[in-house]
Order: sequence, then structure tokens, then C-alpha cells
Amino acid sequence: MSKSTLTRRGVLRTGAVAGAGVALPTIFTSSSASAFTNEPTGGSVTLGFNVPQTGPYADEGADELRAFELAVEHLNGGGDGGMMNTFSSKTLDGTGILGKKVEYVTGDTQTKSDAARASAKSMIEKDGAVMISGGSSSGVAVAVQGLCQEAGVIFMAGLTHSNDTTGKDKKANGFRHFFNAYMSAAALAPVLEKMYGKDRKAYHLTADYTWGWTQQESIQAATEAMGWETVNNVLTPLAQTDFSSYIAPVLNSGADVLVLNHYGGNMVNSLTNAVQFGLRDKQVNGKNFEIVVPLYSRLMARGAGENVKGIFGSTNWHWSLQDEGSKAFVQSFGTKYGFPPSQAAHTCYVQTLLYADAVQRAGSFNPCEVGAALEGFEFDGLGNGPTLYRADDHQCFKDVLVVRGKENPESEFDLLEVVEVTPRAQVEYAPDHPMFAGGNLGSCNPGA
Repeated sequence: MSKSTLTRRGVLRTGAVAGAGVALPTIFTSSSASAFTNEPTGGSVTLGFNVPQTGPYADEGADELRAFELAVEHLNGGGDGGMMNTFSSKTLDGTGILGKKVEYVTGDTQTKSDAARASAKSMIEKDGAVMISGGSSSGVAVAVQGLCQEAGVIFMAGLTHSNDTTGKDKKANGFRHFFNAYMSAAALAPVLEKMYGKDRKAYHLTADYTWGWTQQESIQAATEAMGWETVNNVLTPLAQTDFSSYIAPVLNSGADVLVLNHYGGNMVNSLTNAVQFGLRDKQVNGKNFEIVVPLYSRLMARGAGENVKGIFGSTNWHWSLQDEGSKAFVQSFGTKYGFPPSQAAHTCYVQTLLYADAVQRAGSFNPCEVGAALEGFEFDGLGNGPTLYRADDHQCFKDVLVVRGKENPESEFDLLEVVEVTPRAQVEYAPDHPMFAGGNLGSCNPGA
């Protein structure tokens, strides 16, 4: 969508919010006394999909983009409709959003916060995007969520797992469907206790940014509560590709479990290095040495190959689930692309439908009315069972999957097996839980 097209539709760019650095497109029409950022005035509406097309999380970004494209196709009446057919809310009918054809623009976050903010800013200012979604890094999500709050558009977070996204950095204009680090730990710890016992010594390698910090804090708290000892926690740069120098000290640490608080390419490389150092073949403290990956994805499992066999972790969703929503999504995605979707693809597809549905139910693209429609919204049929978008912090609460690398995969996609569906009640927490303290949701910003 070109700048000239936007101008013909009546978009007038006015001054920026103080300190925000975002020039806010504002629309005034004779029928709209209270305008909002990028109010659609023509026959279409533009969504902005901001994904990592380069960098350590590029595999997730590619799958997110596929899912966004599929969601737009379904919203506009193409394909088989996917999870629109199983979604408990029945407002979406394939005629776009409020009768407007859905268009989209894309950006590359590069898995860098500054680049992500710049691409989101461009999509809002130049392309007229009324909603931004995507991302596979919590650092990116927090940065873009803040920008969307300043600009007056809705941010439907993609893959972001840090507690901070809906904790200390939560914003009224931001919403997260994906689960978080606390939920992973709450689901995973009981399984680890059952499989490995209460007397364990854990060594953590942790990605040095908001997700890694809160993931490590969460899994350490949960495992120490069941009796494990934390021997060490070492921070690693997000740009790191060779983890040999970080793995070597584990051998002499006295630890008998290595917890890899890494994601994407980082996890593939660190796990590969750990196996190369022979950790999985060792016995320490009279026990078999174990490796744990708290946050898993099929794309990571594919990258790590044989090394994932038998390793436990958690995931937000998996294509092997047999509920009607999951089956519908896998069918649609597989027909279009020739392989099953990842959890990153699932959450981005779902977020797009949830945004569109909220607009339909609100009868408006005004972000404050859309936000009100999402707050406290309970729904089903989107692959995770009964789900709540909690009003207090805009976090979705739903069942969490504990998975393990499959010993005998039947195909290149059959790499993880679901060992437990952890019920939603086990992973819920109070809005003022200490791990989520310090933030203020604030008020919705319509931007104009």
C-alpha cells in the first residue's frame, strides 16, 4: 500500500507524541468527532505484520508470516476458513473486517528492538496499519508494544514468552495470546520431579535479555521449590553462535542437569555443543546427566535433530493435537504450504482472528473499543481449549503442553510428543504475583 494511496484516502499526518518519536496519522471526518490513529475510510483496512525475517529467530518469523497470510486469506473469504469454522465466536464470515477487505504490510524485526520499532513505526506512519502483530523475541515485543501504546494502535503480540510482556512492561494497547515463562515452569517442574527426582543440581545457561532472565527466574524458583539446587546461572549473548566456552565449565561444576534457557538458533547451537561435549553420556552424583529446554518448538527440534530425543520442555501448542480447532488449522496450513505449522504460526494466526473478531464485536476499529472487547473475553475452538484474555494484564490463560523429543519419529515433522496437557488452573497466578509486579497497564491510547 503506497503513501500516495493513503493520502488519497484522507490520512493527514500531524505532530508526534512528545518523547515518542512517532508521527501520528490522524483522521477527521464530518461523521467522526473522536478520531483515532489510522481510522480506515475506504474499502480496505491494513494490518502490519512485523516478524524476524533475519537473525537467530528467522525460522519462527518465516512461519509466522505464513500464518498471517493464511489468516488474511481466511478473513477475506479464501481457502477453507480454517479455525474461523471452529472458533466459539461466530462474528467472522469471510467478508473481511467490518466489511472491509484486509490488506497487510510486513517488516523485518531482525530480532533487534531498534529495528523492530523502526519497521513498526513505518507501517503505522507510512502504510496506515491499524494493528501491529508478530515477533519472536520478548525484547522486540516489549519495544514494539511500547511504540504501539504511544502511537495509538493495538499490538497483538506474536511469540513472546517473557513474564515482563504482561508484567512490568504491560500496556493497555497490548495483548498476548502466547503463554509465559511462569506458566512453562509451573507445567514443567512437576514432570521433571517425577522423571528426575527431587535431589538434583542444575546449571543454567541463559539468553541475556528479558525473556532469558524471566525464564531462568521462573524455572529456578519452580525447581528449587521441589528440592533442586541451582549451581550456577551464566548469561549468554543473543548473538552467540558457538557455546563451547559456556559448556566446558559445566563439566567441573558438580551439576547433573543443564537447563538451556535458550530459544531458536541459540538453543539449537547450545544443545548441539552440549551433546558434542558428551554431557548426555555422563554420570554425575550417581545420576545420569540430563538436559532440559524449558521452551520448545518443532522448528527448534528440527534444527537440533537427533540431539532432542528424550529432552523435556514446554510448548504453547503442537500440530498433533486432536481438538477440532487444531485439526482445522493444520489442514488449512498444510494444504497451503505442504507441512504442519509451528507454535509460532499458530499463535500469530490466532491473534489475527482474535483482533478481527474483537473489531466485529466492538463494531469499530477504535483501539479503545477493540481493547474493551478483548478484555475479559472467554473463547474456545482455537486449539488451546477454553481460554481467557484476562482484563487485569491482557494475558491469555489456557492449558500448557509439556513435550519431549521423540525417540522414534515417524517423519521429519514428528519430532516432539506431548507427554502432558497441564490444565489451565495449574498455571494461573494472581495479577500481583511478584514475578509480574512493577507494571501499570495504564489507559488505552486511541492516538488522536
